[in-house]
Amino acid sequence: MDRDPQIDFSTVLASAVHDMKNSLCMLIQSIEHLGQNCAQHDPEQATELASLHYEASRLNTNLLQLLSLYRAEKHQLPLTIEENFVADLVEEMLAKNELYIEKKGLTIELEVDDDLCWFFDLDLIGNLLNDIFINAMRYSKNLIKISAAIYNDQLEICIEDNGNGYPPEMLQLIDMPMQELNLSTGRTGLGLFFARMIASAHTNNKNTGRIELKNGGKYNGSVFKLILP
Repeated sequence: MDRDPQIDFSTVLASAVHDMKNSLCMLIQSIEHLGQNCAQHDPEQATELASLHYEASRLNTNLLQLLSLYRAEKHQLPLTIEENFVADLVEEMLAKNELYIEKKGLTIELEVDDDLCWFFDLDLIGNLLNDIFINAMRYSKNLIKISAAIYNDQLEICIEDNGNGYPPEMLQLIDMPMQELNLSTGRTGLGLFFARMIASAHTNNKNTGRIELKNGGKYNGSVFKLILP
């Protein structure tokens, strides 16, 4: 009898993650629908649904990161570089998180020109920025600013808030190799590694995309910057 071929656990896991992501997307849509129905009739329940929506969105983002990391490891990371309107990207991100923004009473400041275009992978950059925005919503006090502009022939997208800023250990993770990440702690740095990977996948004329983290900015909180050539 022939032996069964060795199972590639990473491939099985990636397939399972893909199925979970699809189911989670349906769950998020249902939560959004319920939240809209409860908004006027049951504010307390609407607030609970907003928190549930936030956690489901975080989980969905994590699953998307796992899939991207797996595909990158297999050299199968899909990268579709097309010209996109940055304002449309930001508008979609805000729409995804509208329920939580409203219930937490967040103020979102925008400095993005409607005509600003750039070449990048819409899905990957959208997922990257959404992950950063979700964290900003969690740790800001009540204000988040999103800005985008061209500097030195590169696109810079910045997300900053008025929270307490990044902890020192998070700032130290910005250049840490994947194999050195501490998976036993709550803040593993996986999101930052994902952001670095996606940014660096965008290249143009020997220039490579990158991310920057710091504390301070206009609101003395955390400042995340994505730079794309």
